[in-house]
Order: sequence, then C-alpha cells, then structure tokens
Amino acid sequence: MRRFLESDTGFYYAVGLFTVLVFLGGLVVLAVVSPGDIGAIELGGLVVGFFLFILIFFVSVTVHRLEDRDER
Repeated sequence: MRRFLESDTGFYYAVGLFTVLVFLGGLVVLAVVSPGDIGAIELGGLVVGFFLFILIFFVSVTVHRLEDRDER
C-alpha cells in the first residue's frame, strides 16, 4: 500500500477515493439532518454533477498514468 501511495497516480487515486467517501458521508449526514428539505431534483443534480466531476478526475489521472508509461 505504501508503494502505491508513493507514486503520483496512486496518490491521485487515493485522493479521488477519499473525495468520494467524503461526498457519500455528506449525503448521509444530509439525509439524517434534513431528510425533507432537499428535493429529488436538487439531489439528483448534485449527485450527477459530482459523478461527472469524479469521472473527469479519474479519466485525467488515467491519462497521466498512460503518459508516464510512454516516457519510459
């Protein structure tokens, strides 16, 4: 695990995973604190927007990883 985190791409993947976990935790807290205050449309937009952000993040990290292979 330590070797994985020592590389740039491994670190980026770990940060992305941590971000997803924080987002999911935030959704759980939101559901517990105010279950009726946010509508389905707003929640759907939030989740879809975050999904697109994370998708672009992981695609960028993957492209970075592939570029590193080409340089070697």
